[in-house]
Formats: sequence, structure tokens, C-alpha cells
Amino acid sequence: MKAVVLEKHGDVNSLLIKNLPDPICKDNEVVVEIKACSINHLDIFVRKGMPGHPIKLPIIPGGDASGKVIEVGKNVSSEWIGEKVLIDPNVELPNGRIGIMGEDTDGVLCEKISVDPSRLVKLHENMDYYKAACLPIAYGAAWRMLITNGRIKPGEQILVLGASGGVGNACVQIARMFDCFVIAGTSSSVKEQKLIELGADVVINYSTEPDFHRTVRAMTGDGVDVAVNYTGGDSWVKTLKCMKTNGRILTCGATAGFDPKTDIRFIWRKELQILGSNSWTKDDIESLVNAVNNGIINPIIHEIIPLKDISRAHQIIESRNFFGKIVISF
Repeated sequence: MKAVVLEKHGDVNSLLIKNLPDPICKDNEVVVEIKACSINHLDIFVRKGMPGHPIKLPIIPGGDASGKVIEVGKNVSSEWIGEKVLIDPNVELPNGRIGIMGEDTDGVLCEKISVDPSRLVKLHENMDYYKAACLPIAYGAAWRMLITNGRIKPGEQILVLGASGGVGNACVQIARMFDCFVIAGTSSSVKEQKLIELGADVVINYSTEPDFHRTVRAMTGDGVDVAVNYTGGDSWVKTLKCMKTNGRILTCGATAGFDPKTDIRFIWRKELQILGSNSWTKDDIESLVNAVNNGIINPIIHEIIPLKDISRAHQIIESRNFFGKIVISF
């Protein structure tokens, strides 16, 4: 089978496409033929190397994939054969910790993979493989941030920074599910109208409005109830300034820097809550699949790229010149 292999950290040229042996189907596993895999910013971190989180190399990267079951182990029901499925990237590691495929174990950027069926979510026969592959990491993180940990309520004002990417797109749509007032942040004028079409009530372009906190406060009076900030960097203090008293800041990453300058005065004066979210649950993924089936959520795809062009997919993610998800086809 063909697979993407990362043997050393580096630029996009570190992503190698190799021919590897097909996976062996163990007694309690199934073999999934991969149809689509979406790329996340996590894949960029894995490729470059993650401070404080060593990656065991070589590794097959990639965490999000959908496909079809083509083989079952002797202890698995043959009813799985032919099922369209989505793979939950969460995996239990030997030390008992929960890791992520493509970061802590081999991932899904390969033509076939053997997994335990307990980690599979069945898809409706009409579900699009490409849209399904968008869901686990980005949409799952957004679901956990806003619903499980953020406990958003109808009518709340929600600021979503980085709204043009996969997590941001998901946050905008999930917030609209709750009839929240959504302020979406982007750095591209080209993406402003797309965010309005996605459901944002207002869009702020922080390339032309770098002091976006002033715009948010002028618009809301006393700030927003909830802010989503998974970028970090120089947007962190400005986000603190966007909050109303007892507001909640939700984060699941730091794509622009994990050690930003901060100002804790805003945290105690306004009694803010900063809530981190790490990963998702299989129940979250199943809820997302149902939401897509019911037309409530529509995963946005920027481009579908063949496996052989995996380097270009990484280049697009790093350029930030995209709207939605980048998906790899097999």
C-alpha cells in the first residue's frame, strides 16, 4: 500500500510517499480502506516537531479519516464488511494515556489501516467520505469546547477567532445551532462574505482592525459572553479585553504561539473563566455525524487534493490562505 511517512522533522519535503506492506488484520480488528483524510494544523506541528512532546519517528502522520471496511478478524462480526465508517483518532497508549493517531501512533495517511471496531463510527450510506473526514479533530474539538466545556447558551454573544479554518468554521456553525450571536474574526477580506454565509452575524478583519477588542467592545457594550481563542500569540491579551464580567474564554490550541504575553488583571477583575479542551469523545463524533446527517452542520471543504500532493496540502495550511478543510483523496 502507499503511505505518507515522516522519517525526520523538517519542511514539506520531509513528507515521503512510500510503498509499505498491507496491514495484517488481527483477530479483534478490522481493516479499513481509507477513502479520505483531512489535514489539521496538528499535522504541521508533527512534521516540524513539537516542543515538550517528542514524536517517535518514523511515523505515518494524519488523524482524520473515513473509509470502508474490507476485512474483519476472526473474532469480529462479518456484518462490518462493506460498512462506511469514520475512525475515532483517539487511541489508548501502553501507559494508559489517551493519544492521537498520527501523533502518538501511526496515523491514517495510508491506503489501508487495521483498527479495533470499537473506534469506528458507522456512516449513513449517503454520507460523503470527504465531509465525514473533516469531523473528528477539528469539529470534535469545537464541539467539546463549546458544548461540553463551554456550556454555551442560546442568545449568548460568542467571538470566534481564526474563524476561517476548520475549528473556526465548526465553532461558527455550532454556535448558530444555539441561536447565539456570532462575531467571527479573520485576517482576510476575501473570507468575510464566506463567514457571513456560514452563519456569522458580524465579521471583524483583524488585519485592518488590529485592535479588534475595541471593535468588539464598541459593538457589544460590555464585551462578549464567550470567546474562542485557539491561536494564542498576540491575540491573547486582546481577547481578555473582549470579555464581559464572568465571561468564558475557550481554547484548544495555540497555532500562533503557546507562550503569549498575558495580563492577569483582566482575569481577576472580571472573574473570567479560561477553559481548556483537549480532544473529544466518540459520543461527540457520533453527535457530529448526526448533525451532518440532519443538515444542521455542513463541513466546509476548501480543496480536495490527491495523496501524491500531500506536500502541497501542508503548504496551503501553513499559508493560511484557505477557508475550511483541506482533504486528501485516495
